Amino acid sequence: MKSETGFDPALYARFPTPGERPEGELEELERIWCAPRGWQLLTAVNNNYIGFFYVAAAFLFFLLAGILALVMRVQLALPLQGVLPQDTYNQFFTMHGTVMMFLFAVPMVEAIGVLLLPQMLAARDLPFPRLSAYAFWAYFVGGLCFFTSLFFGLAPDGGWFMYPPYTSITYSPGINADFWLLGIGFIEISAIAGAIEIVVGVLRTRAPGMTLDKMPIYAWAMLVFGVMIIIAFPSVILGTLLLELERAFNWPFFDPTRGGDALLWQHLFWFFGHPEVYIIFLPASGLVSMMVATMTRTPLVGHYLIVLAFLATGFISFGVWAHHMFTTGMPNLSIGFFSAASMAVSVPAGIQVFSWIATFAVGKPRYNVPTLFLLGGIVTFVIGGLTGVMVAMVPFDWQAHDSYFIVAHLHHVLIGGMVFPMFAAFYYWTPMTSSRALSEQLGKWAFWLMFTGMQVTFWPMHLVGLMGMPRRVYTYLPGREWEVINMISTVGAFTLAAGVLAFLIDVARNFRFTTDSDAGNVYGGGTLEWLPTGLYSTRSIPVVKSREPLWDDPKLAEDVEAGRYFLPGSATGLRETIITSPLRAEPQYLQIMPGPSAWPFLGAVFTAGFFILLTVQAYIPSFACGILAVICVLRWLWDTDRLVKEPDVDVGAGIRLPTYVTGPDSHGWWAMMILLIVVGMIFVMGVFSFFYLYGVQPRFWVAPADLWSLAMVLPAYGAASGLAWLARYMLAREATELWTPGVLFLCGAIALATGIGADLWSWIASGLRPDASGQGATVYALLGLEAMLAAIGLLMAGYISARNSRGMIVRPHNNSLDLCVLWVIYTAGQGALTAVLTRAVGG
Repeated sequence: MKSETGFDPALYARFPTPGERPEGELEELERIWCAPRGWQLLTAVNNNYIGFFYVAAAFLFFLLAGILALVMRVQLALPLQGVLPQDTYNQFFTMHGTVMMFLFAVPMVEAIGVLLLPQMLAARDLPFPRLSAYAFWAYFVGGLCFFTSLFFGLAPDGGWFMYPPYTSITYSPGINADFWLLGIGFIEISAIAGAIEIVVGVLRTRAPGMTLDKMPIYAWAMLVFGVMIIIAFPSVILGTLLLELERAFNWPFFDPTRGGDALLWQHLFWFFGHPEVYIIFLPASGLVSMMVATMTRTPLVGHYLIVLAFLATGFISFGVWAHHMFTTGMPNLSIGFFSAASMAVSVPAGIQVFSWIATFAVGKPRYNVPTLFLLGGIVTFVIGGLTGVMVAMVPFDWQAHDSYFIVAHLHHVLIGGMVFPMFAAFYYWTPMTSSRALSEQLGKWAFWLMFTGMQVTFWPMHLVGLMGMPRRVYTYLPGREWEVINMISTVGAFTLAAGVLAFLIDVARNFRFTTDSDAGNVYGGGTLEWLPTGLYSTRSIPVVKSREPLWDDPKLAEDVEAGRYFLPGSATGLRETIITSPLRAEPQYLQIMPGPSAWPFLGAVFTAGFFILLTVQAYIPSFACGILAVICVLRWLWDTDRLVKEPDVDVGAGIRLPTYVTGPDSHGWWAMMILLIVVGMIFVMGVFSFFYLYGVQPRFWVAPADLWSLAMVLPAYGAASGLAWLARYMLAREATELWTPGVLFLCGAIALATGIGADLWSWIASGLRPDASGQGATVYALLGLEAMLAAIGLLMAGYISARNSRGMIVRPHNNSLDLCVLWVIYTAGQGALTAVLTRAVGG
C-alpha cells in the first residue's frame, strides 16, 4: 500500500547489502565534503564547523560577562567601595545583563542546535548552510565590536532593558545608548536568521520514517524555540528602531509631552523579554530530557506530555509580558489577567520536572558528571520556579519589585534552567566533536564548585532583597546589616568562577576537535547523533522506526556505515540532502546544497560595519558597508538556485527523487513564508504602537490624511500584486517570450514603489510631521517600514532581471521568481493595510 506521497514503504527493505555497494563511494563523499584548511575556515558553511564556532563564541561571551559580574560583586562586597565609579558600574551591569541575555544565552542554545540537529535528524546539514554561516559571523563580529565599546567608555549604561526616558537623548546624550540599540537590533536579526534555519531544518530535513511522534524530544524543543523567536524577536527589533528614531530624529514615540508614552517601550520590550526566558529554557529542557533518558537507561517518562508542555509554554509565555509591569499602575483587570498567566506558565514547567524525576525513579541512573549537572540544574530551577510563583502574586511583587530578591530569582531560573544543563550537555556531547572525552574527575570538581558557589551567591540575595536592598545600585551605606550577606554572596561568586575555571582546565587538557566522533558513544545514547559521522554527517541516511533507533536496532550503526541506506554516495557529484514531508517524513526531493563560500563571511563583516559605523555617525563609510553587504548577499544567493543535469536521481532502494521543485514543496518557500511572518510581526507591533498611543494620548491626534487619497494608493498596491502574480503565471506558458515575466515583475515592483510614494505624499500634504506627535511618529514609522520593503522589492526586480539575462530563470516555474513574487504580494497587502489603518482614527 502506497503512502500519501506515492512512496511504497516496502521499498525501504530493498537496500543492498554492504557487499553490494560500488567501490569508491565513500572516497567520493569525503572529497565532496572535504574539510577546510587554513584561511578556508572563514569560508566553511558545514554545521560541524559553524556549530562549533558558534558554541565557542557564545561561551567566550559567557566568560566575559562573568568577569564583569565578579568585578561588580567586589564593588558590592562592602559599603562605599571605590573599585568602580558610578558611571563605570552602570556600564558594567548593563553590559553584564546584555551580554548574558543577547550574546550568550540565546546564541548558545541556537549554536547547540546548529551543531546537534543535523546529526540527530540524520541530515547532511541544515537546509541553508550559508545562512547559518552568515548568522554566526554577523553575531560574532558584531558582538565583539559591541563588547569592546566598554573599553572606550562608550558602553550602554541604561540597563539591559534600556527604559525610556532615561535612555532618551535628554538624559543619555552620548552614543552609549545607540551602541545598544543598533548593536542589539542587529544581533537579533542574526538570531532570527538562525531560527528560520532551525524551523525549516526540523520540519523538512528529518530522516525518512522520522514522523513527528518519532522525532527526538530535543528537536521538538528547538521547533518551539524557533517559532517563539520568530514571533517574539520582531517586537524588540521594532522597539530598538523606534527608540533610535526618537534619539536621532526627535520622533516622540516615548515622550508623553508630545503624545508618546514611555510605557510603550516596556510593552514592546517585555513582549519579547519574558518569552525570551522560555526561549532560553525550552532548548535546555530538550537537552535535559535527552540526557535523562540516557543516564537512566530508560525511555523518557511522559514523552507526549513534555511535547504538550513545550507547546503550552510557547503559547502561555506570550500572555505574561506585563508580569514585569505590575508596579506601573495598570488597570486591575489587566493585573489580574497577567498574574493568572504568570502562575499558569509554571504548570508546563512542573510537568517537565516531574517527568524527569519519574524517569530517574524508574530507571537506573549513573551518577557521572552529566547526571550531577542535571540534578543540580533541576534543584536550582525548581527554587527559581517557586520564587517565580511568589512574584506572580501582585501584592508580593509590589514589595519585592526592583529588589535583590528579583536578582536571586532570575539567576536561579537562568542558571538552573539553562547554564547547568549546558554544562551537562558539554560533558555528554563532547565525545561527538572531540577525539577524547572530558575528565570525570575534573568534571566533578567543576560541578561541586559551581553548584556550591551558585547557592552561596544567590540564596543570600533573597534575604538581602527582603531586607530592602534595591537592585542596580553601585554602593550602599554602612549600618544596614547588608555587609555580611553581600560578602557571602561575593565569596560564592568566586567559588562559582572557580568551578568554571576547572571546566576550562578540563577542556584545555582533553578537548581535541574532530569531525569523526573518535571518542564514541561514551554514555550509550540511543539517538542518531551517535552514528559514525564525518563532515557529511552520516555515511547513509537511515530509515527511522523509533525514537531511540540505536537502542532498538543494535546493527543500525553498522548498516549506516556500510552505506546500506539512502544516499550512500553522491547522486549528482555535489553536496546533497533529502528533503522530507513535514508530518510523515517521506522523501520528496533531493536538495542540492551550496558549498563553502567567502561571501557569507564578507557579507556579515560588512553588515556589522554598517551598524557600527552608523552608531559613531560615520555615515558615508556606513552606507558604503551597507551596499557592499547587499552585494555580498546577492552574490552568495546567485549560485544557490540552480538546476543539475539529472532531473531525478536514484537515492537508494530504487527510489528516484527530483532534484528541483518549486512552490509549497520547496524548502525555500517555507523559509520565505517564515520570513514574511517575521515582517508581519514587526508590522503588527507597529500597529499596536499606533493604537496604543491613540488610546493613552488621544488629545494629540489630528485629522488623518484625506480618505480620497486611498483612490491612488490602493489601486497601485493592487496592480503590484496582480503584475507579480502574472509574472509567475506567464513563465509557465510556453508561448510567452522568456523576457516577459521579468518585465512584468519589474512593473509590479515599480507599482509597489508608486503605492508607498502616493501614501507618503498624502500624509505630507495633510501637514502631519513625524516630530510633531506620537501620531506622526508612528504613521511615518509604518510608512518607513513599507518603504524599506518596497525598496527590497525593487532590488529583487533587478536581481530577477540579471538572472533572466543569463538564462537562469527557467520554465515552467523558478524558485527565485516564486519567492520574489511572494514578497511583492505580501508587501502590497501590508501597504494597503497601512494606508487604511493609519486613517482609521484621528482627532
